Amino acid sequence: MANGETRRKIKQKVKSHIPKDWLTEIRIFYRMILETLKGIQQAGLINIAIVSTMFAILTIFGVLLRSSLSFQSVLNELGGTLQVSAYLAPNADSKAVISDVKNIDHVKNIKFISKEKAWQDLKTEIDVPEVSNPLPDTLHIKVDDVKNLEGVLTQVKSVKGVKDTNYVKDWVKKFQALSQLSHVATIVVVIGAFILTMTIISNTIQLVIQSRKEEIEIMRLMGVSNWYIKFPLILQGSIYGFIGAIFALFPVYTVNNFMYKLHEFFMAPTSVCVIFQVVTILSVIALGTFCCALGSFMCIKKHLQV
Repeated sequence: MANGETRRKIKQKVKSHIPKDWLTEIRIFYRMILETLKGIQQAGLINIAIVSTMFAILTIFGVLLRSSLSFQSVLNELGGTLQVSAYLAPNADSKAVISDVKNIDHVKNIKFISKEKAWQDLKTEIDVPEVSNPLPDTLHIKVDDVKNLEGVLTQVKSVKGVKDTNYVKDWVKKFQALSQLSHVATIVVVIGAFILTMTIISNTIQLVIQSRKEEIEIMRLMGVSNWYIKFPLILQGSIYGFIGAIFALFPVYTVNNFMYKLHEFFMAPTSVCVIFQVVTILSVIALGTFCCALGSFMCIKKHLQV
């Protein structure tokens, strides 16, 4: 133990007195790149299998992430457009009802529609017989967030003078369920992608290490630095992830176009689609590159004692 520590200190001391030659550093880096390409070449057909697997994993992740971002954006937008309709009793004091409703939490805006105006608007839209006005005074109540619609509806029902309430409950619940499902699926896929990527890359780098075992041993005996041996293997893993991520961006781009139309249909802001697309692209590339590089590093740490 003492001899090993002594050698390490002597090695560090010697290195500190060696002048830096940047041209030499560049040549060393160039050689590392060549070693990386050599490792990829030696992997042969395994390269196709790895990139294809990474493509499938990252495509699923990218599609779910992109969809999840748009679903949440549209859902938040609906919180400002969907409204609770409160129908007042015939003898209700509309001003008192409006005052009570304003005191309810999460109420963003209230619009009063008198029964006379509602009747006139209806008569201009369709032909109605000459009968007495059957419509009630109505309050259109906007809520700050779609998730608060149910709670506001319950409190509005209890307000004195409110006879009945209504909103598109089933449709909102279905959209909320779809959004939550997308979030959960994205998290599950991220965890699954991380585990699968680490396993696949680890096994691949292990095969590369075994195939170059003698070569690596010779480099160690020649005094080649540990970084020179490790870096090409880590870079090889990250290249697999990067290439798989680049291919995965094509189906993600298709999904982005579909989500753009979804925003247009629900009249949600379409400008955020550009931001969501950039976030998705960076996330897919980062996940693929980082996980593969990390998988390579963990494999080297376990199977390559340098």
